[in-house]
Amino acid sequence: IVASQRTRCRCRTATSHQIQASRKVNSGTVKTLRLLCAFVFVGGIAGMIVSSIAGNNEGWVLTFGGTTALAAVVLLAATAVTRTQRVDVFSDALAERIEDRIAELVAQGADEQTARQLVKDTISLVRGVQ
Repeated sequence: IVASQRTRCRCRTATSHQIQASRKVNSGTVKTLRLLCAFVFVGGIAGMIVSSIAGNNEGWVLTFGGTTALAAVVLLAATAVTRTQRVDVFSDALAERIEDRIAELVAQGADEQTARQLVKDTISLVRGVQ
């Protein structure tokens, strides 16, 4: 924001960690929702089977089927909006190249601990960890 806009809008922009904090969801809530959906799935399938065998009542079969389908949509939506951590893939070749480059920097006179700390900070920056 340029200085003229800053004085005109008189608002403070949020830092990146404040914006990202609002997207975090309690993992216990998501686990509870998934468990509840699993119970609805099992109950819905059992209900469809029992109501189909018992009296061939299409209303009950459709009710249990619709409930099961709704639980599936809820589970899909919850999974889509929650933030999941990316699984880090470790590459031996990339790690070896980084070690070689650190060795080159040290050979040129750089401090090894400083170079290693720079790599750690870069990884933290890429991952979004502070």
